[in-house]
Amino acid sequence: MVSGVAALLLFLRNGGAFLPRWILWEETAGYDTSGEYQFSLLKKSVTVTHADSVIWRSPLDVKVQKALFCDADNDGQDELALLCWKRGRYGKSKPVWVEQDERGWSQHLFVYECAPDLVKPKWMSSYLGMEVSDIVSNGKGAPYNRLWLTDLEGAVSSWVWDSWGFTKEKGSISFVAFGDLLAHEPIYRYGLQNGGDFDFLFENMTDVIADSDVCIINQETPLVGELSMVSDYPRFGTPVQVGEAIADAGFDVVTCATNHALDRGADGVDFTKQFFDDSGVVCLGIQSRLEAEYEPYQLLVRNGVQFALLNYTYGTNGIAVPGDCPYMVHLLENEAQIREDIVQAKEKADFVIVFAHWGTEYSQEPDEFQKKWAQLFLECGVDVVIGTHPHCLQPYEVLTDAGGHEMLIYYSIGNYISAQPKQSCVKGGMAEFAVSLTTEGYQITEPDLKPLSITWEDGKYRVDL
Repeated sequence: MVSGVAALLLFLRNGGAFLPRWILWEETAGYDTSGEYQFSLLKKSVTVTHADSVIWRSPLDVKVQKALFCDADNDGQDELALLCWKRGRYGKSKPVWVEQDERGWSQHLFVYECAPDLVKPKWMSSYLGMEVSDIVSNGKGAPYNRLWLTDLEGAVSSWVWDSWGFTKEKGSISFVAFGDLLAHEPIYRYGLQNGGDFDFLFENMTDVIADSDVCIINQETPLVGELSMVSDYPRFGTPVQVGEAIADAGFDVVTCATNHALDRGADGVDFTKQFFDDSGVVCLGIQSRLEAEYEPYQLLVRNGVQFALLNYTYGTNGIAVPGDCPYMVHLLENEAQIREDIVQAKEKADFVIVFAHWGTEYSQEPDEFQKKWAQLFLECGVDVVIGTHPHCLQPYEVLTDAGGHEMLIYYSIGNYISAQPKQSCVKGGMAEFAVSLTTEGYQITEPDLKPLSITWEDGKYRVDL
C-alpha cells in the first residue's frame, strides 16, 4: 500500500491530480516496418532513435500508457501512435467556446510522423470518448490497417483513418443470405404482365436488405434478355428484369453455380455474368467465355476485413461444361482443385465463405454427399458454408476440427421464392450471422436461420418473414 507521504508526493508530481489506478503502464520497445526507427517506452516516456541517434523524446507533460508503430493513416508508411495522458483536453489552442481547459488528467491518442532527423505531430486527439485499456494495430497494410481500442468493459472498437483523424467503424459486419430464387412461369408471368416490374419479389425484405452489410441470394436460373428465350422447368430462362430487381433491391452478392446454370447454354452464362458485373453485384460460381483464367473466388471487403467467397454446384443436369471454357461453371467434383482454391483464398482473406449447391431435393436432412464435402471444407479451414438446392430447410450447426477451428454450416436454406407446390418448399429460410470484433480479433457470431413463407394470392407470389 502506498504510504501517505508517497501518495502526497505522487499527487504533487502529477500536478495536483491523480491518474486513474487502473492504468497498466507498458514498458517495451519496437521497430517500424522499415527497420530504420526504434522506439523505447520506459517509465511513461518514449524515446525514438534513428541510425543509433536519439531524434525525439515524448513531451515531459505527457505520460505514455502504450506506444506502437503502425500505418495509422494508410499511406504505406508507419507512424508512431501513443496512447497517453496529459492534464487538460486541449493543447496550445482550444475551441473558442471553451473558456478554461480542464485541470485533471485525460486520455489521448497522439500520432507522429517520423523523418530522418525529426518526429513531428500528425494528429492529436482532445478526447477519445471512452477510457481505453489497450490499443493495437490489426497488422494490415494500406488501405486496410485499423486501430483496435479496448475499453474498460472489454469491448473492442475499430478505428480507421478518414481524411483527417479517426472514424469509429461498426463493431460487427452483418450477413444475410437467401436461398433459391426460382422464377417459375406463374411468377414471371405476373411480373411481365405488370410492365416487367419484379420489385414485388423483395417488397417485404427491403428493411432486411438495407440493414445488412452483406446480402446474398442464390439466382438459381440463367437470365435472358429476349422474351422468346423466357421459359420454365426443365430448361429455365429467367427475364432479365428479375436480375434488375435483385440489383435494385441492394443485393451485394449473387450465387449462380447451380444445376440450372447451363439451361441456356454458354450464351446464358455470358449474359447472366455480364449483367451482374455491369450492375455492380458480385457474381459467383460462373465465368463468361471472355474470362479465360480460372477465378475460383471473389474478394469482398467490409470494415477492412477481407472475405473470400466461393461457389460450387454438384452438377449441371447432364449438360456438359463447354470444353473450350472449362471454368464456365464451378463444379463440386475435383477435391484436389477445391482444396487448392481454398488454400489460395485463405492466403488473401481473413474469412472464407463457401456457397455449395448440393444435396437431395426435398430432403430435410443432409445426405452423405453434403457430409463428405462439409468435412473437406472443415479440414481446409473454411469459416462459413451456406447450402442451397434441396428447396427445403435443413439444419445448421457449428463444426469443430481437432485444432479447435470452428465452421458455421447451413446445409440448406431452402427456397427464397418458387411456385413448387410441396409444403416443405413454401417455407424457406434466411441465414444470418455476424463477424464481430472481439479481443481475439474478428470472429463469427450470432448465427441464426429465420423462416420465410411463400404465399400466393390473386396471381401474385409473396415472401414474408
